[in-house]
Amino acid sequence: MTNNVDHILLVCASCRSGESADKVPQALKHKLPREFVIRSVNCMAGCERPTTIGFQARGKAQYLFGDISTDKDLDAIVEFAHQYLRSGDGWTKATDRPRALFTKTLSRLPRIELEEAL
Repeated sequence: MTNNVDHILLVCASCRSGESADKVPQALKHKLPREFVIRSVNCMAGCERPTTIGFQARGKAQYLFGDISTDKDLDAIVEFAHQYLRSGDGWTKATDRPRALFTKTLSRLPRIELEEAL
């Protein structure tokens, strides 16, 4: 990626009939660290818990959060973005994440180890 952007915040474009794909980026774009880009993506299979938001970065664990629906949730997403950025491998314990996200974590996937994947 270019322009010092190496972290991605994914917003489900299918959640709530695409409503979140417009509202969430607008609410977050000036609050996230500059190293983040926001991308709307098609369904992330969190349909039972909209709105779903994901985090990705090269060499880091990946996260998917669901039930992101309030300003408090969005503030927690911003707080987690800063935490995720500071983390070398992206790995966080549930108890270290913002409290508002404690029950909203749908998945954490380990970072991809290319040597092991081959």
